Amino acid sequence: MKAVASMVLALGLWGAATLPSVAHAAQVVAGVTFDDRCEVAGQALVLNGAGLRTKLILKVYAVALYLPGRDRNAGAVLAQPGPKSVHITMLRDVRGRDLSEALVKGMVANLSPRELVSLQSRLDELHTTLMSAGDAKKGDVIQLDYLPGSGAHIVLGGQPLGKDIPGEDFYQGLLKIWIGEKVSDKGLKADLLGLSSR
Repeated sequence: MKAVASMVLALGLWGAATLPSVAHAAQVVAGVTFDDRCEVAGQALVLNGAGLRTKLILKVYAVALYLPGRDRNAGAVLAQPGPKSVHITMLRDVRGRDLSEALVKGMVANLSPRELVSLQSRLDELHTTLMSAGDAKKGDVIQLDYLPGSGAHIVLGGQPLGKDIPGEDFYQGLLKIWIGEKVSDKGLKADLLGLSSR
């Protein structure tokens, strides 16, 4: 009887952490509408969550996370196979160097020393790619896609930036900027994982 009860409890906890792969309503964040789904590499992705990145009291950007299937667990999200996408809409002008350094810093904070050694050259490539785009203007849309077999595909205003940065491990590092263990905005992490009620 105890074994059955334990199994029911375990299944209940698993069910609370994962949600079926169904679309839900579009979300509006600081006036930016994120559709309930998008398509990457020919596969439909669903909106997992969306939120607002602020610094002090300033609204910096609205961001949304799209996955093959919705999930509230950060580890499970990182482990999900297939394409993924992060959509960022700038809410203010930001210098290209500041944006690049903020993203790289957020990624490094969530990497182990071994991961950092493995990814350093690709982090440098990310920095160079973002710097080549110049300053980010209010209204600019940046899309960070993961294309299986190709890597991180960065798009600004519908135009690809640089070459794809290879490796699923690199894209997992990118996602950790927002859903890793050492994020700068825990409220935003909760929003992207669909855990926030705000």
